[in-house]
Amino acid sequence: MKVLGHKIELLTGLLLHDVTMAGLQELRFPEEKPLLRGQEAAELENSDTFLLAVDTDWKEHDIETPYGLLHVVIRGSPKGNRPAILTYHDVGLNHKLCFNTFFNFEDMQEITKHFVVCHVDAPGQQVGASQFPQGYQFPSMEQLAAMLPSVVQHFGFKYVIGIGVGAGAYVLAKFALIFPDLVEGLVLMNIDPNGKGWIDWAATKLSGLTSTLPDTVLSHLFSQEELVNNTELVQSYRQQIGNVVNQANLQLFWNMYNSRRDLDINRPGTVPNAKTLRCPVMLVVGDNAPAEDGVVECNSKLDPTTTTFLKMADSGGLPQVTQPGKLSEAFKYFLQGMGYIAYLKDRRLSGGAVPSASMTRLARSRTASLTSASSGDGSRPPACTHSESSEGLGQVNHTMEVSC
Repeated sequence: MKVLGHKIELLTGLLLHDVTMAGLQELRFPEEKPLLRGQEAAELENSDTFLLAVDTDWKEHDIETPYGLLHVVIRGSPKGNRPAILTYHDVGLNHKLCFNTFFNFEDMQEITKHFVVCHVDAPGQQVGASQFPQGYQFPSMEQLAAMLPSVVQHFGFKYVIGIGVGAGAYVLAKFALIFPDLVEGLVLMNIDPNGKGWIDWAATKLSGLTSTLPDTVLSHLFSQEELVNNTELVQSYRQQIGNVVNQANLQLFWNMYNSRRDLDINRPGTVPNAKTLRCPVMLVVGDNAPAEDGVVECNSKLDPTTTTFLKMADSGGLPQVTQPGKLSEAFKYFLQGMGYIAYLKDRRLSGGAVPSASMTRLARSRTASLTSASSGDGSRPPACTHSESSEGLGQVNHTMEVSC
């Protein structure tokens, strides 16, 4: 009996170790309806390193919009006057491949427990999506943006804070231009505000003839240095893009993204009746990212009083994957700059307990402050910008570029 008990104890310990290690690296959002439409579960299980289950609170919805069904995964319900956090992924990915690592990070979970979180998948890009019929017209980038008010209305959101990457950042920026009253703030990673010229268009076409679709998309997601040196991460995404995302649907999204027009924005005062994003914006790019030039140009076209430009050191094309800690800390201070005060667990503090986490909306009728405690109602406060260092982020009273 002692030998049997020892074996059971040893086996239990090994299982707990495996579960713990898997939980540190992987995440799957179980849905209310099956995700494996037309795929063999075993096949996806073998190749899937991003989608293991740890959270049963996510709910899946298909929402009718003027331009077709939109797949949405949501956790929580609207909380008072707080906005929802709404995400939109890059081309070649879906909400799981793009955001699981970031939203599964401990500090980010501490923040998001105080908000309803809504992940949007572009049409036909979700796990297990059926292939669109022959002749299907994929929505334009403007139409993708125009689908989002249906999501806001369906769930009863008053407004949202958007987090977008690449193509998703473009969609959310367009959404904020068309429906500014629905957007409280934007975190835009790897955004390129420019449409493709005919030379770029021809180069993309040529690349499509000489490379597979996953490899073509990888050159959009990662820099050449990453493609050569970060082989483990790149190979993992190559496998996921090829096995999880429907290739015909992906081709349609890729073609539409490459057909986008310039994001019609200009810094206020530079041209008559300049259009710009009215909400606070945090622009994010890795210092080794293929989108760096586009993000720099976008920064030059936005209002400097409401924009923060964050260039992340030791990060490439997917900062939310390679630097989730730095990004979650920057996001926390971005929220505070808009008037949301967080008393959050700080793992760098070694002494004593910290106050229980809470998130409170500050006055919308005055400038947001990290130290004020009054409350009220009115217009949005101006954005605060922050500089990050190894010791934390500090508030400043003007927009600046920060590297971390």
